[in-house]
Amino acid sequence: MEQLDEWDRDGDTDTAEHRGTTETPEVDPPPILMASPLPPPSLELHWAWGLPPTSLQSARKPYKCTECGKAFGQSSHLMRHLGTHTGEKPYKCNGCSKSFTQNSNLLQHQRTHTGEKPYQCSACGKRFAWSSNLSQHRRLHSGLKPFQCSQCDKCFSESSRLVEHQRTHTGEKPYLCPDCPKTFSRSSHLIRHRRLHDAEQGPGLALQL
Repeated sequence: MEQLDEWDRDGDTDTAEHRGTTETPEVDPPPILMASPLPPPSLELHWAWGLPPTSLQSARKPYKCTECGKAFGQSSHLMRHLGTHTGEKPYKCNGCSKSFTQNSNLLQHQRTHTGEKPYQCSACGKRFAWSSNLSQHRRLHSGLKPFQCSQCDKCFSESSRLVEHQRTHTGEKPYLCPDCPKTFSRSSHLIRHRRLHDAEQGPGLALQL
C-alpha cells in the first residue's frame, strides 16, 4: 500500500513537472475595437433598408438630364433646366421682344417696364426691383466688404466693383468706343467718352445718351 501511495505521489510529481515544462502556445489577444463615428441619420436609415448611399441620392433626385447628367427633385425643374441646352425661351415679355428660359426671370424683367420695386431697405427706406440689389445696398449700412482682391487685398461691398478693380491689375479694357479705337475698363468711362463725340457732332445727339 505504501508502494502504491509512493507511486501515486511520484506519478503526480512527474505529471506536474511535465506540465510545467510543456510550452503553452501563444494566443493573440483579441483585437481592440475602436469606436467609429455614427453615420448621418439619413444614411443610417438607408443602410437599414439595405441600399447604398448612391441609391438615396437617386431617390431624392430621380429626374436626370440626359445631356449633362444633372439630377433634380422635381420634373418641372428638369424641364426648366433643359432650356439651357436647347436654347428654348418660352417666356416672352409683352412689353418688348425679350424672352426667357424661366418664368421667374420674366417676372423680374417686367419690373423694368412697370417700375415695381418690392424690396425695401429697412434702414433707409430705399426700394429695389431685385432682392440681390437690396442685399448689395445693405452692405453700405453694415460696412461689410466680403469681396477681396487677391492682388492687393483691397475689399469691396459688391462683386461688380471687385471685377472693375481687378482690371487695374490685368489692364483689361473690354468696352470699345464705336466711334474711335479707344477702349475702357469701365462702362461709365465709355459713356462719358461718347458724350465728347456727340458734343462734336451736335447737341441733338448728346441729349440722346
